[in-house]
Amino acid sequence: MAYDNDRNGQAGWFLTGLMIGGLMGATVGLLKAPRPGAETREQIQRKAFELRDKAGQAVADARSRVEETSGQVSQRAADLQARGKQAMEKGEKRLSKAVEEAKHATDAWTGA
Repeated sequence: MAYDNDRNGQAGWFLTGLMIGGLMGATVGLLKAPRPGAETREQIQRKAFELRDKAGQAVADARSRVEETSGQVSQRAADLQARGKQAMEKGEKRLSKAVEEAKHATDAWTGA
């Protein structure tokens, strides 16, 4: 499970780097392109809006994954708590039974 979380974190950093690298490459390409200044600025602005939208989607996806993981962790904690409670109750029953058997054995041995 820890491995999966680490892998997801690495994928997130990879995608972030990929987006930043793509933006930088597109910006350099636009600035070096043989176009008039106004057209280049318009194209840069369009690309910036596209990147903003993609970044917003990436944030929404990350938020969704965090919420999903949080729910899974909460459910797992509740499951572990229930299992612990069951184990404790079972142990108490076994202990009570052993005490009763010890009392009966003692009574039988002493003749009471």
